[in-house]
Amino acid sequence: MRNDFDFAPLYRSSIGFDRVFNLLNNAQRLQAVDTWPPYDIVKTGENEYRIQMALAGFAQTDLDISQERNVLIVKGQKAEEKDGEYLHRGIAGRAFERRFELADHVRVENASLTNGLLSIELKREIPEAMKPRRIAIGSSAETQAPLQIDAERQVA
Repeated sequence: MRNDFDFAPLYRSSIGFDRVFNLLNNAQRLQAVDTWPPYDIVKTGENEYRIQMALAGFAQTDLDISQERNVLIVKGQKAEEKDGEYLHRGIAGRAFERRFELADHVRVENASLTNGLLSIELKREIPEAMKPRRIAIGSSAETQAPLQIDAERQVA
C-alpha cells in the first residue's frame, strides 16, 4: 500500500524548502529496501558521524567511494576469481551500489578498510555565516531622536 502526498500547497507558503519536499518525495519512491551490504551509522560527536559497512572479501581496489552534491555513493565490484568450482557459496561477493543522502554542509573526512569493515568518517561544517550569533542590544541613550516633518516651515 502506497500513500501519495501532495506537497503543492506547502510550496505556496514556504520559501527555500524545495529540497526538503524533494527529499520527502524521493523517500516515498523507495520500493524494496536492499539490505546488502549491512551497515551502521554512528554519531561519534556533536558534528561527526561514521558509516561502517561489512564488506568481507572486498579489497580497496574493488571499492569506489564518491560524493555528488549531497549524495554519498559507495560502489563495490569484486573481480571474479577462477579458483575452482564452488559447491556452496555463502560469502556474498556480488556487485553493489549503496547511496546515502547527506545533509547540507556534510563532507567526507576519510575512509578506511580494515578487516573487512569499511569506515567512512563524515563531518558537518556549518559556515560561519550560518552559525547562530549574538546580537547586542543598545541602550536607549545611544539612539537618536526620530526624524520629524516640520509642517510650520515655509519654503521660499
